[in-house]
Formats: sequence, structure tokens, C-alpha cells
Amino acid sequence: MGNVEGFLFDLDGTLVLVDRSLDGYQLLPGAIEVLTELKARSVPFVVFTNGTAYPAAEQAPKLRALGLPIADEALLTPSSVAADLMPRRGVKRALVLGTPGVARVLAEAGIQTLVTGQDGAEEAEAVYIGWHPNCCMKDMEAAIRAIWNGAKLYVASDVPFFATAGGKAMGYSHAIATAVREMTRAPMILTGKPSLHALRFVSRKLGIPMRRIGVVGDDPLVEMIMARRGRAIGFGVTTGITSARDWTAQPLSRRPHRVLRRLGELLRLSAKP
Repeated sequence: MGNVEGFLFDLDGTLVLVDRSLDGYQLLPGAIEVLTELKARSVPFVVFTNGTAYPAAEQAPKLRALGLPIADEALLTPSSVAADLMPRRGVKRALVLGTPGVARVLAEAGIQTLVTGQDGAEEAEAVYIGWHPNCCMKDMEAAIRAIWNGAKLYVASDVPFFATAGGKAMGYSHAIATAVREMTRAPMILTGKPSLHALRFVSRKLGIPMRRIGVVGDDPLVEMIMARRGRAIGFGVTTGITSARDWTAQPLSRRPHRVLRRLGELLRLSAKP
């Protein structure tokens, strides 16, 4: 694989599309074959989704049921990064705006997770915003008050939309974080793509320098910005929100090193940045 020693794959728009009519996933061409062959060649990879609704132990089995050879430990989310980053920054309590699945990974890392209305929620050391389709004004008010009291703001994803089988879908954490930041002017610690926190976490997980990681995805504002910032190698797919023509129109900071018209091209490319 030339300069590439391992891969970070996006999930939605790269390997699958969320199909809300089926309450599941629609496989994209080449996904099973590419991951299976990489595994056979002992090429390490992880799949990183900015979705935080479900922890890996719940989501990975659903993907394996489709035929994708993704172990629980190879499926990463922004919550995986937050659970690693927060304790290293001294966070012991976090107010979580999200579904129960958003908080689970943090709790497993020993962080006390609080929700709106719980004692001490507004005195938490961090606010973590993830997938929260039922977020209400009380939730945002609790987060704002916690930040006014000194909490740091952690955000799972700042992506406004993502690819599904039915077209673009709204990114809830982006919308919630935008409202909270408008009120607080708090800086955001992003734990999902395209943050370098996420890429560094992947690098440690794979045991590979960031510059040797192939970042495969469909979004110039997410995977390709991540690849360029981290001096990794970006591969853009055309099965999600970005067409081949759209890729060529991107500025260098958002352009992949190589556009893949078919995911299977990864298996025969010698990628050079």
C-alpha cells in the first residue's frame, strides 16, 4: 500500500447508508470485500463514525450481521475519544446532552455522567453534547449554566448533516452546540472528526503514525480536513455526499489525495501524498 500502513474508514456514505425506512443500514458497493481483504492481509483498520447514539458493543454486531468484519474494538465514535481525553484533563463529572448510548462509553471510563435536572448537573466539570434528537430548552439551559459555572464544552460532532439512503440528515449535536455557544461564547473541544484529537486517538489505537494512515470518507469538511491537518493520506469516495466533480472543485485543504470511484480501488493503489 505504499505509504499507507493502516486505515480509518468513515461509516455513513463510505461503507453504508442509514436507511430510516428499514431502521437499519444499506450496504455500499465494495464495503464487505475491501474490509475482508484488508483483514486477510493483516492491514489494520478502524471505522470511525461521528454518530454517538449507540456504543460500539451495540452497533458493531449490527454491522457484522450485514457481513462487515468490524470488531467491537475497531468501531470508534467521538465518545471513545471523549472517554480517553476527559480523564486526562481531570474531568470526573460531565453533564451529557444525548441519548443513553452517548453517556455509556463515558461511564465505562469512570466518568460520572449527569443529565438535566440531576443534583450537581450544573456544577459538572464538562458538558458533552452528542446525539440528542429530543433535546429541549431545559437541556440547553442546564448546559449553558454549567458552562457559566466553569464547565468546559465538549462536542461530539460539528457536522451539520450526513449522508443517508434518503439524502442529507441533520446533525443534532451541531445544532445544539451552535445554540449553546451562541449564549456562552465558550470554545469547543471537538472529539469527533475532523479533530486532531480523534486522529491522534486512532493513531494510538492502530499503532501507526498519523502520516501513515489512509483516511477514507465522503465529506470534504470532515475526513479530508482531518487528513490534511494531520498530514495523513486522504481518499475521497463518491458514494456519499460528494461527487467526483465536487471533489475536484475543493480547495487543497479539503481535497483528497486520491478520489476513489470504487472503494475496491484501495486494494490496488500505492497511495502517495
